[in-house]
Amino acid sequence: MSAEISDLYRSLTVSADEVTVARPEVVRRHADRQARVRMAGSALAVAVLLGGVAVGGRLAFSADGSAPLPPPAGAPAPIPSGVTPTPTPGPSASSAAGSSGPTPSRTTPGSTRPATPTGAATAHPPTSIPDRAFFVLAAANRTGLESTAGGPILPPLCDARYASESTVVQRRARSIAYKTPEAPAGSVPAGSYRHSITIYRPGRADDAIRELRQAVRACPEQKMPDDSRTWRQRLLDPGVYGDESVLFELRSPYPPGMGDPGAYEVRLVRAFRVDDVVTVLWEQGWEYTAAERAQVDADSRRAVAAIENWLG
Repeated sequence: MSAEISDLYRSLTVSADEVTVARPEVVRRHADRQARVRMAGSALAVAVLLGGVAVGGRLAFSADGSAPLPPPAGAPAPIPSGVTPTPTPGPSASSAAGSSGPTPSRTTPGSTRPATPTGAATAHPPTSIPDRAFFVLAAANRTGLESTAGGPILPPLCDARYASESTVVQRRARSIAYKTPEAPAGSVPAGSYRHSITIYRPGRADDAIRELRQAVRACPEQKMPDDSRTWRQRLLDPGVYGDESVLFELRSPYPPGMGDPGAYEVRLVRAFRVDDVVTVLWEQGWEYTAAERAQVDADSRRAVAAIENWLG
């Protein structure tokens, strides 16, 4: 063997002698620690994976409607069971009503004046009735026959009594005769009205309308004073006049020798309310004439306009 090979073996022997060989138990502990580190890393990876699957699954259910979505940022936290929540102050009734806009009102056709709710009081209720509150007949219907003589403002309805009379502030009435447009000058009037205007205490005028309606219903027929005939009363469709209205008729056969055979004498009465004021148009006829609905409707519209112009 050459000298170089002998020197190489000698160097390897010296190096091996200088290295300390680890004991078997040390080697096993090192191997166990490495195994635990690998297991912990695997468990963490599995947890992250499962967390992602759970979040993804929840989002899928929420979009499907099967589970609720998480509350948005700023939303109130859920209230635990058994705890009474404290109400959050909201807008007042008046502000809520104001935000919803004006309430539709019922007025006479062609009128721009908003209706006053039933029972509501006006800001400045009137206390006296001027002449301009009374309507004026159309020029073609005028006869010039008018009177301010006293008398009832309604026909008797089985001796009805009206509690609203105790709330009257002021009342004025007049009688006025009218003719048909085609009637020549100096002819007999076609009919006449008992026209009354009554101011009631604030918020009480609707009582008068309600009581009159009830009185008509409670008196379907009756005999008038100094009249042997039987008169029948019934409510009619009142139409839209003022804030609310009542229309009824009184009907009876003509007395013998008066009117056409089988014909009826008809009287019409319309009462309407505007704010705290009630106006009554009682068509009383003229020598056994019969009331015409079209004429009464036209004059009722003129009466509503006069009241609305007065009250502003």
